[in-house]
Amino acid sequence: MQVAEMLDATRRRLADVPLERLGELVPARRVLGVRRAARIVPAGSAWHLGVLLLTGDGVLATGDILRARAEVRRGFTAESQRERAALAAAARRGGFAEGETVHLGWTVIDLDVLARTGASGPLRMVDGVPQIRWSRTGGLAPLQGYLDDRIALLSHPAPD
Repeated sequence: MQVAEMLDATRRRLADVPLERLGELVPARRVLGVRRAARIVPAGSAWHLGVLLLTGDGVLATGDILRARAEVRRGFTAESQRERAALAAAARRGGFAEGETVHLGWTVIDLDVLARTGASGPLRMVDGVPQIRWSRTGGLAPLQGYLDDRIALLSHPAPD
């Protein structure tokens, strides 16, 4: 089974599972002399399958994941915390609901490039078998097994 067919079958299996929203950062700018803060605006939706985001007609590599939060003043022990809080506030300003999951910084995985060169994003073709690198330091795993595991996790989440 080819990658596109696997992904189509996965979409059918996930039909009743809720999607998560994608966002794109709109940098701060001036409008009629008034500074407008950066915001994250909706850019579609996808099923989150670990290192993959599966849309209705494509597949993306996961980037950053955050939850939209209202902007509040607080002290931070690390600059990275301050940056994440600023992104969460930008998502809220961009129209995401309080606490809603937002995927940012995702990249398109090109299945034509995968077929031609054997690699695109975390996907690889090894001896004609689609594989996925499930983490930056992790090894390769068969794509079909990875998708089956992720579908099971989404379809039957752990109890709270």
